[in-house]
Amino acid sequence: MMNKTKQTFVFGFALFAGFFGAGNLILPPLLGFNSGPDWWIVTLGFIISATIIPLIALFGHAKLQGTMIEFGNKVSPFFSLIFCLCIYIIIIALPCPRTAAVTHEMTIAPFFDSSPLLTSIIYFSLAFLFVVNRNSALEILGKYLTPIIVLILLVIIVIGVFSPSEPMNASTFQTPLVSGLLEGYQTYDAIAGLVMGGLVIISINNVNKSMSFKDKKIMIAKSGFIAMMGLLVIYAGLIALGAFYNSEFSSAVSRTELLSGLASKTLGSFGAAFLGVLVGLACFTTAVAIIMSTADFFKALFKESQKAYLVTTIICCITGILVGQFEVSYIITIALPSLMLIYPLCIVLILLNAVPDKFASKLVFKWVVFIALIFSIPDFLGFIIPIEKLEPITSNILFSKQNLGWVLPVLATFIIVNIYLKFKSKNAKF
Repeated sequence: MMNKTKQTFVFGFALFAGFFGAGNLILPPLLGFNSGPDWWIVTLGFIISATIIPLIALFGHAKLQGTMIEFGNKVSPFFSLIFCLCIYIIIIALPCPRTAAVTHEMTIAPFFDSSPLLTSIIYFSLAFLFVVNRNSALEILGKYLTPIIVLILLVIIVIGVFSPSEPMNASTFQTPLVSGLLEGYQTYDAIAGLVMGGLVIISINNVNKSMSFKDKKIMIAKSGFIAMMGLLVIYAGLIALGAFYNSEFSSAVSRTELLSGLASKTLGSFGAAFLGVLVGLACFTTAVAIIMSTADFFKALFKESQKAYLVTTIICCITGILVGQFEVSYIITIALPSLMLIYPLCIVLILLNAVPDKFASKLVFKWVVFIALIFSIPDFLGFIIPIEKLEPITSNILFSKQNLGWVLPVLATFIIVNIYLKFKSKNAKF
């Protein structure tokens, strides 16, 4: 049996691989490209939503040591179930198909003149076979591909950062910190924190069933810190690289074209092609993992029904084919409304489960989550209807123009409800 230190690093690397999601690699370079000299400010915002919030989610799991459903139970079990269902629907409808789109644009299109639909059909047909058979090759792919991709990325980042480049173009962002924060939503890492933490707890229990609650809590927290430090280095490096070379690409460059272009400038055309193939394979691994975890959830929901597992897998793959044929940029755009609505709820539930219990009673949970939902609706609607129609509402909400109108109301609600409970408790004593 491995000692605790070695186990911690093993789980940390496994978490990193789970969060890594090769489809996320296309996000940071373009963020840096558009930020120019403000790349470090953008990085701060991106890191908050793409690494710090997910890390706190893992701390929450360390405290609860249950499943994702535990995060919302203080609101109500019914709410928690609906919340989890929404999470799984979103990851199947958006980030999972996006892996197929990234694979087509980075791995297939540069070498073959085939349609995105054909790529998507083949991609999710293979994914279906892997999920149904739970092929061990998936574990092998994930175990060896991630370290290779990380190594190549680190080489690209080091060479790119320390190589001479042209002067940077000015930033296109009015509020770089907020732009970075909102772009971090597209990584789905906060959602991954909710999903992955439960898997780590199961893994720890399988490896060492006799481990105490306290020891598991420490191991989960340390493993999460290792994983997030890895993500921080990769994300920050790619943002910096996109900024340093932003004058050497067309302003209309796509996310996948920019990542491939940066790889070509640092490693040459062969290196870029090699990275493209590896990213495609890693995307496939991520897609299979998403489908498998979703099918497992619905299988458990329907009393370990194998039929539910199969039907869920079929639905996931058909959805993947339908959505995965579109361009990456389009999938990212259509994801925005749902992320504007669900991400504030994720962040609120993560933070509430991480703070001490004395500040997070059931009443606090219910009011804070309710306010987060209400004040997220204008941000959600802002991507569906003309913004002018929402002006009477948004003009009275601070930070609403930055799509963060929920932040201050949530904070105020948290403080007010806690003060109310404190006074209520004092009055009850007299």
